[in-house]
Amino acid sequence: MSDPISIFFEAWQIEDAKKRLEKITQSSVKDIQYNDPRTPNTLVGIDALSEYVGMFSANAPGWSANVVKSDTIGEMTRATVAFSGLGPDGSKTVQHGQYFVEKHNHLISRMYGFVGTGEPE
Repeated sequence: MSDPISIFFEAWQIEDAKKRLEKITQSSVKDIQYNDPRTPNTLVGIDALSEYVGMFSANAPGWSANVVKSDTIGEMTRATVAFSGLGPDGSKTVQHGQYFVEKHNHLISRMYGFVGTGEPE
């Protein structure tokens, strides 16, 4: 079985709503809870999360999101994700995010995302 966190972030580059929802469904429990700095409230459920992720692919066409590092202690996984694509000036840009992920039955149940990695970039 592939890592659900990697599968989840594959969805971030999928523009087709149905295919994006399929990836998120493969990786997450039905009532997943998600927060990051751009969500004013906790997103709850696969549909809400798929809609939110769709805004990324719509606003950053051609960009990808890939897990570049992760480690797990107990029930918590910390994942560093590289968001990359062409910036407004046409040059390749990479931005990192740090995610803390809880799983239930090998699927993502709760995820908190932060801008950057906590280290100077």
